[in-house]
Amino acid sequence: MEVSMTLWVLTIVGLAALIAVDFFIGRKPHDVSIKEAGIWTGVWIVLAGLFGLGLFLFGGGEPSGEFFAGFITEKSLSVDNLFVFVLIMAKFAVPSQYQQRVLLVGVLIALVLRAVFIAAGAAIIANFSWVFYIFGAFLIWTAWKLVQEARSGHEDEEYEENKLLRAAERRFGVADRYYGTKLWIEQHGKRVMTPMLVVMLAIGTTDVLFALDSIPAIFGLTQDPYIVFTANAFALMGLRQLYFLIGGLLKKLVHLSYGLSIILGFIGVKLVLHALHESGVPVPEISIPVSLGVICAVLIVTTLTSLAASRKQSAAESGSASGEGKSEHSIDARR
Repeated sequence: MEVSMTLWVLTIVGLAALIAVDFFIGRKPHDVSIKEAGIWTGVWIVLAGLFGLGLFLFGGGEPSGEFFAGFITEKSLSVDNLFVFVLIMAKFAVPSQYQQRVLLVGVLIALVLRAVFIAAGAAIIANFSWVFYIFGAFLIWTAWKLVQEARSGHEDEEYEENKLLRAAERRFGVADRYYGTKLWIEQHGKRVMTPMLVVMLAIGTTDVLFALDSIPAIFGLTQDPYIVFTANAFALMGLRQLYFLIGGLLKKLVHLSYGLSIILGFIGVKLVLHALHESGVPVPEISIPVSLGVICAVLIVTTLTSLAASRKQSAAESGSASGEGKSEHSIDARR
């Protein structure tokens, strides 16, 4: 798909305007209700749908299909980010009324950093087609790693600050408490960061780790930098509202890691097949409609099995608690 510089500029300006509106509406610190989060989650999904429809009308079915496949993949991978965001919020004890501001700025930092990753990835792919082998192998390895972690039941219970964040804290210092939404304050004659700025940087820079698998994944679906960027932008910009909407449901998505591992492994195989095809090896390539169908099917099945497993576990725990209560009552009665 040929994208002019004018279209790039208009797209970035349009996205910036949407972000500005989102920031203006939520500028006053407050606790985000489920209703508000649900409405804005729906708004961002509808906007993504309209953008994909626009691509279909002006660019055809292929770029539109690539966008939707990329958007759904990035959206599903971004749900995994929410687990870490919950840990970060707990680590820094962020007051509930400030969490939406933290997430908004943190996601903006993540979007800028991802744009850099996308530009670098596009440049590498344009000059070195063999990089598809590396991307494909990395995604397959990441998929296997996710399966191993899911089977072992290993979950990070505490957020560990990255080196960049620790360096910034040592260089500038951090205030001992939150000062509203202020990012810098004067303390003992020195300008220091507030915990608000630290947690924003934590969310923004932590996303870089997730970009290491999500960016190769979407390049496995499309090599068009414009579609890669816009799919990432729409997936990330609705992440803040999604955090408040499904925050309580995250623990119920017990099979999410398995679903994501299947998606990453599938795209990894797709990339390897594409690399072999580019090298002249007569192998079949996986089309975008097939990719979109597989991704949607995996997410639907994963969600249904997760909710069923969670209900079963809750019922078992309730039964166990009820049994213990009856046992204690019987002992007291005999006494």
